[in-house]
Amino acid sequence: MANFVDMFHKGKTFRPRKKFEPGTLKYSLHKRAQASLNSGINLKQVVRLPRGEDLNDWVAVHVVDFFNRINLIYGTVTDFCREDTCPTMSGGPKFEYLWADRSKYKKPTHLPAPQYIALLMDWVETQINNDEVFPVTVDVPFPKNFIPTCKKILTRLFRVFVHVYIHHFESLVAIGAEAHVNTCYKHFYYFIREFDLVSRRELEPLAEMTRRICKDQLQKR
Repeated sequence: MANFVDMFHKGKTFRPRKKFEPGTLKYSLHKRAQASLNSGINLKQVVRLPRGEDLNDWVAVHVVDFFNRINLIYGTVTDFCREDTCPTMSGGPKFEYLWADRSKYKKPTHLPAPQYIALLMDWVETQINNDEVFPVTVDVPFPKNFIPTCKKILTRLFRVFVHVYIHHFESLVAIGAEAHVNTCYKHFYYFIREFDLVSRRELEPLAEMTRRICKDQLQKR
């Protein structure tokens, strides 16, 4: 567990991570969001929009942080997530995800999980590295479709959680990462519910687990 957490805080992912420049507003918000990984933090409270802050800025830094964290989480199971072990991108027998990106895959397509997730991460990375979608300076406004874009990003990132939890949970336990990944998931879940960023239908594959580890949030709603 210690090695996994140390790797996590050093920001080692299976692909380059998106960073914010020190001294900028987004960097400040990013550091505040990162503090949620500290033990004893009330995750339901830390996801709330800080007084006087812009919602788009708050959502932007969290989307980037979640992308970096989920990159790392998936990176820990890539040796076990192969085309022969995971021939479909699924979350158990009831849920299968098809890939479409309006370019190479114009129609929803069945793909092995590792290929689906690689395409997913490439797509998300393209979005967050596009300054017209995720502005890096305060003088550049967010696009009108910013929140819908973030909803799509977070919905797709949630599917990585689904696949990892349902098909590779034993691997997480084996490296002592279970508790830390659960904390990351709770932070993600509380955030998306706070701002209604992922539909309830998309959350169904992990509903039972979520009821177990996020009891307080579910009782509230």
